[in-house]
Amino acid sequence: MYKELKNMNFNSYEEFIENFHIDVPDNFNFAYDVFDKIALETPEKEALVWCNDNGEEARFTFGELKKQCDKTANYLASIGIRKGDPVMLILKGRYEFWFCLLALHKIGAISIPATHLLTSKDIIYRNNAASIKMIIAINEKDVIQHVEDAEKDSPTLKLKALVGGCKEGWLDFNEGIQKSDAHFERPTGDEATTNEDILLLYFTSGTTGHPKMVQHNFTYPLGHIVTAKFWQNVKDNGLHYTVADTGWAKAVWGKIYGQWMCGSAVFVYDYEKFVPGRMLEIISKYKITTFCAPPTIYRFLIKEDLSKYDLSSLEYCVVAGEPLNPEVYNQFLKATGIRLMEAYGQTELTVTLGTFPWMKPKPGSMGKPAPGYDILLLDDDGNPCDIGQEGQIVVRTSRIKPLGMFDGYYRDEERTKSVWHDGIYYTGDMAWYDEDGYFWFVGRADDVIKSSGYRIGPFEVESALMEHPAVLECAITAVPDEIRGQIVKATVVLAKGYTASEQMAVELQEHVKRVTAPYKYPRIVEFVDELPKTISGKIRRVEIRERQHKK
Repeated sequence: MYKELKNMNFNSYEEFIENFHIDVPDNFNFAYDVFDKIALETPEKEALVWCNDNGEEARFTFGELKKQCDKTANYLASIGIRKGDPVMLILKGRYEFWFCLLALHKIGAISIPATHLLTSKDIIYRNNAASIKMIIAINEKDVIQHVEDAEKDSPTLKLKALVGGCKEGWLDFNEGIQKSDAHFERPTGDEATTNEDILLLYFTSGTTGHPKMVQHNFTYPLGHIVTAKFWQNVKDNGLHYTVADTGWAKAVWGKIYGQWMCGSAVFVYDYEKFVPGRMLEIISKYKITTFCAPPTIYRFLIKEDLSKYDLSSLEYCVVAGEPLNPEVYNQFLKATGIRLMEAYGQTELTVTLGTFPWMKPKPGSMGKPAPGYDILLLDDDGNPCDIGQEGQIVVRTSRIKPLGMFDGYYRDEERTKSVWHDGIYYTGDMAWYDEDGYFWFVGRADDVIKSSGYRIGPFEVESALMEHPAVLECAITAVPDEIRGQIVKATVVLAKGYTASEQMAVELQEHVKRVTAPYKYPRIVEFVDELPKTISGKIRRVEIRERQHKK
């Protein structure tokens, strides 16, 4: 497929929106219809480059990777994994994740990627919510302990396999695949997959409430053609690096489907702890060509002396996960000459709004709608918003359902209908658009602050604070107030060389007053060593609010 995509080019955003189209084959299965075809046609083409902090490295061509995936599929089938069986993968950054994901696609089983930070309580919830039959996990003490502790309360869990080691009561994954045949035959009849079958389940790392099970079908990978080719702008024979844990949906946005369809190899850096300087060394050493990371990563990278690193291989950099503060954009551009291209999406969707190659980025803007996405902003009464008016981002699906959009929340029709009804999917995110059609993020609908009759978006105040050299990270939340209803609170992580004090708090307050409307300044400033975040790097404002409530 990558040969066809290589010739798919457009001269403008307007032409892209009008003419982009993907013909979805019947019974499409990425593992056979894309991955295997590349492996057969160009077996020596590089597919995956992996390294870790221990100096270990592994490189796989498509031909080599196909053998390992087929061995894995045969092994899993031999121990009883069948079409429709839910299998949870707790594999961190191990390259066996790719063996397993493709093998499960081939069998037609349901892949459930999960973070290694899950507790036994988290695992019990997931095991029972999705009727998980098997867990494949990394050989780490805490992970093993949590899985074993969860086992007695997980009646559907029948199998557990360990990657990178052996332990009593666990299957030895690596030994099992070594002994298996290197060719897996595509199933036929009732065992063959259809487009409507479940490919992936993602438990969202939400900022509120229990995780939802986002259900994607077998056509989902095709939705990431736009992600890779027209947002990340990956190159044929390039090396793309998306910073993401395999338990997060962002991993499949940037580490497998779209990249391989466009001919790019994917890079995996399996690190224990994020160290900005070390990541820059890795980018330099492996000659990364395209790079994708959340704003959190860029905030730390720009605090390094970027001139010390050879970043000449970098051709294109993108950002998503949370809104990008203009100050981070400007500092990265100044240091590298590269314009960060922002996009917006959700676990439930693919790239929904994006800054595409023909567009001039506006720092802080998410860009414009992606092809196939019929986007509106609706006010509190359900009316379409005008230019500059804040409203909730919704996707109209009455005429067309975007390729790659989820099918609903697994086993939760009520929750699905609460956000997707009457031909409209409600994202829960607030934004406004300008006269050029660019969208600007305001905040989650439940994060918008209402103070003395004003509506204040957290992102705007955060962006103002980020312009101050003392601020490394910050989060804006609301605090109840008898007179104003709510007031603005800033929770701030200071950069190196700055000290928390009442004087510093006043300085930051005055700074916000100067760079944005005076009524938006934070009346409360709290200094902390770090901000609470989800595994995907999103700031957990709900946790900050809960801490405030307990005081």
